Amino acid sequence: MSWLPEPFRIASFRAFWLARLTATIAQMAMVIVIGWQVYDIARHTMDPKSAALRLGIIGLVQFAPLFFLTLVTGWTADRVDRRWIARASVFLELLCAVALALFAWTHTTTLEVLYVVAALLGVARAFAGPALGALAPNLVPREILPNAIALSSIAWQSGAIVGPALGGYLYAWAPVAPYAGSTLLFAVSLAALFTIPKVAAAKLARAPNPWNQMIEGLRYVRQNRLVLGAISLDLFAVLLGGATAMLPVYARDILHAGPAGLGHLRAAPAIGATLTAAFFAIRPLKTEVGLKMLIAVGIFGGATVVFGLSRSMPLSLACLTLLGAADMFSVYVRQSLIQLYTPDEMRGRVGAVSSLFISASNELGEAESGFLAALIGPVAAVVAGGIGAIIVVGIWARRFPELRLARTFEPPDLPGAPQQQNAR
Repeated sequence: MSWLPEPFRIASFRAFWLARLTATIAQMAMVIVIGWQVYDIARHTMDPKSAALRLGIIGLVQFAPLFFLTLVTGWTADRVDRRWIARASVFLELLCAVALALFAWTHTTTLEVLYVVAALLGVARAFAGPALGALAPNLVPREILPNAIALSSIAWQSGAIVGPALGGYLYAWAPVAPYAGSTLLFAVSLAALFTIPKVAAAKLARAPNPWNQMIEGLRYVRQNRLVLGAISLDLFAVLLGGATAMLPVYARDILHAGPAGLGHLRAAPAIGATLTAAFFAIRPLKTEVGLKMLIAVGIFGGATVVFGLSRSMPLSLACLTLLGAADMFSVYVRQSLIQLYTPDEMRGRVGAVSSLFISASNELGEAESGFLAALIGPVAAVVAGGIGAIIVVGIWARRFPELRLARTFEPPDLPGAPQQQNAR
């Protein structure tokens, strides 16, 4: 296996990668169909703006569990075997897929059912995010962690390519099919997680006040301005510039592409992201990481604006692909900084804070897009969001000079690490 990338030579990481790939395919297939069903059910009795508002509610109900559970999930990831947290989370997702399959089979799916299941999926993701993020560094040596992060991103992004297309095609064939397929994929993911043996990991010391331990993650992020700047940049840029919430609207009423076209639109960002992650898996980024991250987020905003104005399917797909590539560039830098700057005994709690920011930018961004679209229309909402993301880059470049001046991923106080220029 000497021809494989170094992380893939480790059996535990291969199982982790397979689990993440299959779970992501299942998640994305479910999410794309849930979004389509919500909008389609709402459009039977509502105009496009009101139906877009219902899409926004889906994002809100997925974000709420993460918001309320962040401190608990991070603390749990530092106190409980991370493998078991991931296994329990995937099992909950499997149960959600089974439930939606049964509702689809009996033709009893309602908006209320979709909202409840979306909330349960939010709970599962709230626990899975910190646990999986903190588990990955325990499976590979530190020196190849950036490669492992890129490969892990490939698993997620590959799933995000296959999942939406699979969900769209299966739903066009039979409404029950995408949920049945997701059930099988979650089962494979769960089996792969059970093959990962116990790994050595730093443990959180017992203390009489667990609450103090929970808020240590928030305190660490607040005090580490480089980590705070990287996380918050992603939060506000994607919160404003996220166009994915409006994809059902574009597929149904603007590009007239139907559920199969929605699958293509939803997969396009992941194609760009996967290509970017594959490049970094072979040639990890080493220099001027902060400045390049800022540029990537600016490109993300610009691609969002052009997509919002497009009425051509090929142009829309190209914009979404570029948007995904730029977002992956930002994700790669952010995740590498967080993992390498954070002590292992705090990775769960810091990862939970990061997951909260990421979910705020994704699910809460979907809610923001839906609510804004209800006020000014879907196209105006997407274009305004892209412009907002570009403005955020300029503000963060000045507000967090640590980002502009970050040269490498290695903290400057590590022995033998390249020294970075200090922000003034």
